[in-house]
Amino acid sequence: MSNDPLLQPYQLKHLTLRNRIMTTAHEPAYPEDGMPKARYVAYHAERAKAGVALAMTAGSASVSRDSPPAFNNVLVWKDEVVPHIRALTDACHDHGCAVMIQLSHLGRRTGWNKGDWLPSLSSSRHREPAHRAFPKLAEDWDIERIISDFTDAAERMQAGGMDGIELQVYGHLLDQFWSPLTNDLDGPYGGQSLDSRMQLLMDTLRAIRARVGDGFVVGVRYTADEAAKGGIDAAEGLEISKRLAECGMVDFLNVIRGRIHTDPAMTDVIPVQGMKSAPHLDFAGAVRAATGMPTFHAARIPDVATARHAVASGLLDMVGMTRAHMADPHIVQKIIEGREDDIRPCVGATYCLDRIYQAGEALCIHNAATGRELSMPHVITPAAERKKIVIVGAGPAGLEAARVAAERGHEVVVFEAQPDPGGQIRLTAQNPRRREMIGIIDWRMAQCAARDVVFHFNTLAEAEDVTALEPDVVIVATGGLPNTELFESRSENPHVVSAWDIIAGDVKPAGHVLVYDEAGDHPGLMAAEAAANASAQVEVMTPDRNFAPEIMGMNLVPYMRALQHKDVTFTVTRRLLDVTRDGNRLRATIGTDYSDFRRDQHYDQVVVNYGTMPMDDLYFALKPLSLNSGAVDHEALIAGRPQDVNRNPEGRFHLYRIGDSVSARNTHAAIHDALRLMKDI
Repeated sequence: MSNDPLLQPYQLKHLTLRNRIMTTAHEPAYPEDGMPKARYVAYHAERAKAGVALAMTAGSASVSRDSPPAFNNVLVWKDEVVPHIRALTDACHDHGCAVMIQLSHLGRRTGWNKGDWLPSLSSSRHREPAHRAFPKLAEDWDIERIISDFTDAAERMQAGGMDGIELQVYGHLLDQFWSPLTNDLDGPYGGQSLDSRMQLLMDTLRAIRARVGDGFVVGVRYTADEAAKGGIDAAEGLEISKRLAECGMVDFLNVIRGRIHTDPAMTDVIPVQGMKSAPHLDFAGAVRAATGMPTFHAARIPDVATARHAVASGLLDMVGMTRAHMADPHIVQKIIEGREDDIRPCVGATYCLDRIYQAGEALCIHNAATGRELSMPHVITPAAERKKIVIVGAGPAGLEAARVAAERGHEVVVFEAQPDPGGQIRLTAQNPRRREMIGIIDWRMAQCAARDVVFHFNTLAEAEDVTALEPDVVIVATGGLPNTELFESRSENPHVVSAWDIIAGDVKPAGHVLVYDEAGDHPGLMAAEAAANASAQVEVMTPDRNFAPEIMGMNLVPYMRALQHKDVTFTVTRRLLDVTRDGNRLRATIGTDYSDFRRDQHYDQVVVNYGTMPMDDLYFALKPLSLNSGAVDHEALIAGRPQDVNRNPEGRFHLYRIGDSVSARNTHAAIHDALRLMKDI
């Protein structure tokens, strides 16, 4: 038996959980037609196979028809969900992992123009800012129906073999009732007293217990402190916690601190990179101490050391490492095997959640196999034949290609023009809040070092350098350079600088700065922040109807907090047409896509963020020397079959380019390019 606190079993009612690590409820948005089918099952089974003790599935599976899916939620109000739940449960149980599911009515945290177009419903007439729907105020018959819906859903989950359920009581309907900030009702469920505000949850718990019996595990994930004026404070939250402990119907408490009704509030509940790790851990420990209840918690617990501290210090019984398991599903296995240094780090980029909240699917910024378990490997298998692979570029695409090729057993040589690896990520890490991004590079460099990958830094590789090594395969991952060519002028403007120039410190911000952000991704706001920190007056301008759309909600919050108190303004629906010199200032000609509006405005400096242009000279120099002339069989790539294109019988090697050397995209796309190509070479 291990002495590691994280590896000790935990008895939860009749369940023996094999260790203290769990994945908390989250909706990766993988359901098909509202059902957790093969992709959903494979995602959770991968983590179960690697040792997670408890998989809390679904981020708020929807119990009612008037709780339409805001995040492609599982629809547990349908009887047809039962066999899919059974398949999910069996897949996890086969690997010794307990399985539960989170049930919820979203209340006002959804829209009326989804699903069956029923009005959203709440204990308040005020809309939730994040989802914008004005809800109907719940009536008595709504409350009766919803209690019945919860009860029916719990019975379906029991029929599907689940070990238990968790009720979602933060931000959703049950919490909307018990928060004084969102309860406008009169009568038995109204907002006058804690007793009446908690009545809906208590009635729901009683109905569920009557249906599923005492042998089924039932827990609550709830906010024990809304951290908002007029809301549930810590003292009332502890009183709520004690009532839950004393009611005899709840088997565990899963503690949340904060609200989720806006992007900033959500980001305080689920912190992103640059924010404090485990900010609510001590508070969760206080709940455990006050109640003596089995206590779970997750909020940016990204590393094993913090998780171990949480259990060893008696703060938690089960520690949630959900985003960490999206980055590396094999955390528990690596702990058991003494390979903690091998764990792929969660860098807190929160690409996963931000995609969900923009109606996408959860993807990890630097593990392209997450959510693609049916077609992409988390563990690389050796190749049948050892080849010599030459890779040009040591950014995220090139390093992922090198890592996978080396794990396949190939001989790998990497050329990099810069003195250090990292590409654009090294530039990103210049921002102190985003320095964790360098973990994407550091982990891959460690993986490559363990497999004897040869690196040549400070080497601008020419075609002759590559061909002299007599490679079997050449991967061009040279990335791109900032594009300062405005579309309207079709030429690079000598009077502008790039966002990279400002971020890297190669150009100092000057006076009144215009940041023209047509790409809408991180470099634009990173440059704006750097300029504002240098006491410049900054205007961020975009031709779009909203600024920085590629950054997405939760990642936008730290930028706004950094910029709100500085001399920064935001201008939308304005297009930069030209920049000319006018004495010692710059004249910017500004228009719009919406009319023939034109005006000139003067600045001291114009910064352009307009993506990158591929550095592809080497690729085109090597193309005529290659067997495949650089061509890719897309059907084979998507289906996971090896590439077998031979267009040039005189060629000497196969040639591929990946990442931004193809076109400007993002870190995930670069790593995805590399993994799905290299896994079959």
